[in-house]
Amino acid sequence: MPLQDWFILMGMGGLFILLGIATIIWGKREEKSYYDFLSSRTDLREFLEHEPLCPQPVALKIGGWIAIAIGLIMLAMGGVIFLILV
Repeated sequence: MPLQDWFILMGMGGLFILLGIATIIWGKREEKSYYDFLSSRTDLREFLEHEPLCPQPVALKIGGWIAIAIGLIMLAMGGVIFLILV
């Protein structure tokens, strides 16, 4: 494995971490806007009973955590390869 491969792996890991943080923030903003919209309505039954469910914000946040985990694993792998080769 060439010496530059650890750099590519660590760069991809950093990219996954940045994407994960971005999707978590996006999910929190979507969830806040959804509940702000519901609370402005006169009929609060939907808001209080959470029916129908809006899965998109939760899915964005979960996807963000998964991307961060993958990014951390890739950073660790890149670091190990760097330490072994150097």
